Amino acid sequence: MFKRDPNRSYPTETESRVIIRFQDCDPLQHLNNAKYFDYYFNAREDQVAKLYDFSPGQLFHELKTSWVIYQHQIAYIRPALVSEWVRISSRLIYFNEDTIVTEYYMTDDGKTQLKNVLWVTSKYVSVATGKRIPHDDKVIGLLEATLVPHIDFLSLNFNDRIRAIKEQVIK
Repeated sequence: MFKRDPNRSYPTETESRVIIRFQDCDPLQHLNNAKYFDYYFNAREDQVAKLYDFSPGQLFHELKTSWVIYQHQIAYIRPALVSEWVRISSRLIYFNEDTIVTEYYMTDDGKTQLKNVLWVTSKYVSVATGKRIPHDDKVIGLLEATLVPHIDFLSLNFNDRIRAIKEQVIK
């Protein structure tokens, strides 16, 4: 389980480099829209385990809690193509007592083209009841350590955020 080290600085953005697989593409050789979720969630799981020594399975086994996805907001900007290397970044941009919002985005390998942006809103629940509960203190430590600072999520507009990511990524 994550144990926050007060002497350590944790990265707030994570990144993976992956190749788009033929089996995940449509007849036009574009990554299938539904497959973006698999690529994002697999990259995030790997990144969080490596950088923060944390796995969602730990919540389930140790605390008998989990996050369940409540909502997605996604924009398909440019296609990811078969056999193309891409960069997948993810970051926590908001949390409150029982909710988190994770932002994902995909670029080409050289970070010159933004391909996709996804916001995932998840609720923290008890495995026993399936009902929302407040985040455990151990989880709060992880969220506080990894939250991107200075993002006013409650005032954000998704399309404005896409433009901001384009400006940030494509320098």
